[in-house]
Amino acid sequence: MKYYYREHILGYQKVKEEGKTAWAEIHGVDGFENFESRPFLEEILPQLHFSDPRPTVLEYGCGTGPGACFLSEKGFRVDGIDLIPLAIEIARVQAKTRSLDIHYEVQDICKLPHEGKKYDMIVDSYCLQGIVFAKDRERVFQNVQSRLKPKGYYLISTATFDESSFCRDKLKDTETGTIYNAYQEDKLIDMKTFIVYRRLDEKPDDWEDAVKVNGIWYLPVRRHWKPADLRAEIEATGFDVIYQDKVSGENLVCVIPTLPLSND
Repeated sequence: MKYYYREHILGYQKVKEEGKTAWAEIHGVDGFENFESRPFLEEILPQLHFSDPRPTVLEYGCGTGPGACFLSEKGFRVDGIDLIPLAIEIARVQAKTRSLDIHYEVQDICKLPHEGKKYDMIVDSYCLQGIVFAKDRERVFQNVQSRLKPKGYYLISTATFDESSFCRDKLKDTETGTIYNAYQEDKLIDMKTFIVYRRLDEKPDDWEDAVKVNGIWYLPVRRHWKPADLRAEIEATGFDVIYQDKVSGENLVCVIPTLPLSND
């Protein structure tokens, strides 16, 4: 199974077991509506321009739907996808409770077909950070481009490198020679790739891309680029970044460049 399934399977099981309604609630945040990217959306949405009075939006990695519900309440026609069936099950209940017409499907953004509905806006609320390898991230960007209307917006919220959580003491894997640093208390980071690894307590057999570091198994869980590197990656895939917040650099607005008219 792909490396990015583990955390989300366990996370949404915990949401259900604890009687919560959203991912943020199992991390100490109170309330379904208080999802992490909400301040960014509240700031940026009034600055965007749509020709349709009820624009279409796709939120991928929607989880239990707090962002999708927020957008629906703002007048958007919303579709949401997530790779965890339990998350989608809870999302449908939450939308029904709020009398919101949101279409949800179980779908992996890395495997989203290029053919299908086009959107005025596609939203990523802290999903991209958990897709760590270049080939997987390229698929995400290609899939978004295939489903975004020519004048549409691609909104991204994704965690960036946290200097305060970085330890300069180095750990060298004796077998591969790869150098890691301690990061965020219980993780390792490879500063050449900015991929973050979390220790696996179970056997790695079921998880793709598990790595052994000095006899201990780890699973890649995050890619925490520095803001300039994040922007460069996105622009290299064919987007123009028209906004990146100046505080953390983790919130961006991207568009597909408009092709110049031919003189032929």
